[in-house]
Amino acid sequence: MRILYDGLVYAVQPAGGINRYFKNLIAHLPDNIQPTLTLCKPLSVDYPAHTNLKIKTNSQLESLPDRLSLLLARLYFRNTIDFTNFNVIHPTYYCLFSRQKLKEIKIPIVLTVWDMIHEIFSEEIDPKGYHIQMKQQAILAADAILCISENTKKDLMERYPISEDRIRVTYLASEIDIHMSYGNEIVPCQSYFLYVGKRSGYKNFDCLLEAFAKSVSVESNLSLCVVGSPFSKAEKEKISALKLWSYIEHYGYVNDLHLAKLYRCSRGLVYPSRYEGFGIPPLEAMACGTVVVAANCSSLPEVVGNSGILFNPNSASDLADIMLSLVSNSTKRTSLIESACRRAKLFSWEKTTAQTAKSYQQIC
Repeated sequence: MRILYDGLVYAVQPAGGINRYFKNLIAHLPDNIQPTLTLCKPLSVDYPAHTNLKIKTNSQLESLPDRLSLLLARLYFRNTIDFTNFNVIHPTYYCLFSRQKLKEIKIPIVLTVWDMIHEIFSEEIDPKGYHIQMKQQAILAADAILCISENTKKDLMERYPISEDRIRVTYLASEIDIHMSYGNEIVPCQSYFLYVGKRSGYKNFDCLLEAFAKSVSVESNLSLCVVGSPFSKAEKEKISALKLWSYIEHYGYVNDLHLAKLYRCSRGLVYPSRYEGFGIPPLEAMACGTVVVAANCSSLPEVVGNSGILFNPNSASDLADIMLSLVSNSTKRTSLIESACRRAKLFSWEKTTAQTAKSYQQIC
């Protein structure tokens, strides 16, 4: 079976969750599948390893400025890709390098839908609706849709006229685990809670700051370790108002080995997001042997199950109580860690790929 992966996402973002998804998906495909990946600048891409993988590109694009290379890639792939040479096309995002309309492609289309964030938070993220329009066209053109959680499937069916028999749920998996967490990377010296990822808007980071302020007023030997982008002006003002600077350690972006150790050595990962399509950090945290404290909404209960602690994302007081209980009750924490490690093993890229390959076969 010949699968075409249109690699536009690799051109528009150098790294990210979608990139990792396709890297792992393609790498775990069975040997009877022939994957072809279109790339604009392959030398700058951490692309998948697969025995049969073919890279379709134009080497002359590599040295050009990004915007120009994208424009020329559109023309190049429009003129050189013959879709009839493939059994299935699986775009890495909601449009193609060539900008050809997906509904005009004459081979079966498999589309991965990550979430309904743009639809639910449109005023905040997509006020003019450009992304939603592009996404809608892709969803309506797809022969099979892969949703990364049951919650994403539910949200999709509430917003788009898609029959359920076109949708499959294929969960994600973690690339890191506890075995990667014993290196020499630096972690905070004192007991700490961990936050990983983006923090704006629906990520609800303010709730964590308020809860942490309540926690350190009772237990002063705590710190909050934040992994991700630099603090915004609003975040700095919030941290100052809560008098938390002496309790916060910011680690910026870290590699997988460092992240695994930060997870394992923490009192727990706190994930207060109001909406997720899946929730990779909670799964990573469970795989690395720490407690997950997550908002009781969207897909997070699917990922965490009974192996973590779920809380009301509107209540900083509830969150503070949970954080303090994890400091004082080591027996409870140990039990949760054991359960979390078992649950993390239920998710694997082998399962994800097997389910995806089955979807390819069903629509051919």
